[in-house]
Amino acid sequence: MELPGIVVTGASGRMGQMLVRIIADSGKARLVGAVERPGHGWIGQDVGTAAGGPAVGVTVTDDPLEAFARAQAVIDFTAPAATVEFAALAAQARCVHVIGTTGLETEHHARIDAAARHAVVVQAGNMSLGLNLLLGLTRKVAQALDADWDIEVIEAHHRMKVDAPSGTALMLGQAAAEGRGVALDKARVSGRDGITGARARGTIGFSAVRGGDIVGEHDVLFAGEGERVIIRHIATDRAIFARGALRAALWGQGQKPGRYDMTDVLGL
Repeated sequence: MELPGIVVTGASGRMGQMLVRIIADSGKARLVGAVERPGHGWIGQDVGTAAGGPAVGVTVTDDPLEAFARAQAVIDFTAPAATVEFAALAAQARCVHVIGTTGLETEHHARIDAAARHAVVVQAGNMSLGLNLLLGLTRKVAQALDADWDIEVIEAHHRMKVDAPSGTALMLGQAAAEGRGVALDKARVSGRDGITGARARGTIGFSAVRGGDIVGEHDVLFAGEGERVIIRHIATDRAIFARGALRAALWGQGQKPGRYDMTDVLGL
């Protein structure tokens, strides 16, 4: 039986290059396409040699639909505008679309939902096993502790990350809100500056650090009178996200069209 063929979008990016290596070395899937934006310097080159490594037999293209037509799955860590376009094309090609893109807004999610009516979409702000376990713990702790306990999601990433709070931090905030039975958009407080006044009871705060080459660190702090509970996930290797995305792409084969997340993939 032939291994599933996978296309990587944004192949020149940090995650794109990591995905190319992980897929090529996995023995579980075939790399059949690498996509970059029109005019990019990698177009027409072997994606392996363009990244400074050995050739892998896949030429970088700026024609995503042609690449998707030869694949069973697309793994996409790009930008919101590109991701929604890829979602429509992946649905047209009936490919599993694995989305690790962050910074998605309501209008982006609506277009992804439309694509998911025709194809499998697996979307998560973080694809690591450990982090998804942290989501479950956050929900449980928030459910157990009342609003006298302040909740703060504290995250740190590398200096090049463009969105804040991170998609993962928002996932953790959402898990805390669900545990507490409140709407995150009503409880959320992002960042503080100046004379902010006392913290309002029941709010869920977000604090972001950007610097160096930090892969990803997330703490969920529950602060009560005289005690604190802190649960933490630290990522030291970006490969954990690539391996999770590959697992999602393989899991999606044979699933019914719809929108899924990593809790579905991991059976949590």
